[in-house]
Amino acid sequence: MARVYLSLGSNLEPRRHLSAAINELRERFGAIAVSPAYRSRSVGFDGADFVNLAVGLDTELSPEALNDWLHALEDRHGRRRDVPRYSDRTLDIDIVFYDALVLDGPGHLQIPRKELQHAFVLRPIADIAPAFRHPVSGLSMAELWAAFPAGHEPLQVESLPD
Repeated sequence: MARVYLSLGSNLEPRRHLSAAINELRERFGAIAVSPAYRSRSVGFDGADFVNLAVGLDTELSPEALNDWLHALEDRHGRRRDVPRYSDRTLDIDIVFYDALVLDGPGHLQIPRKELQHAFVLRPIADIAPAFRHPVSGLSMAELWAAFPAGHEPLQVESLPD
């Protein structure tokens, strides 16, 4: 079993889509760790604010099979793939870490994700896995978050329905 950390985000009906995605992840993978949700400005385009959170789970799936399963989950929630990469989204789920694996693969499968440089990815993972160490830098998520210029990308805690 591999320990995996995912980043989930939405800026189109985020409460509905993120809650539904968490429920589907629980149904498929059992017990999962879920971070607080955070509202932040869209990055890379002018759009509505995003709500992001992180999930930690254990899986027997390979990174490629997990990525395919997550793409199908996004698609079930209306994710459009015929629009620019940086655009509004019902659901966006990325594998940020897969154990200590470093991988550049097909289907935008990049582990660890470069988006970890953003508060909306780093903070939620630091919340649920502060001692997890980045496989390249060796720094813990708590250390990375402590060094992050938090005022540069402000986050607001957002409540989601259970």
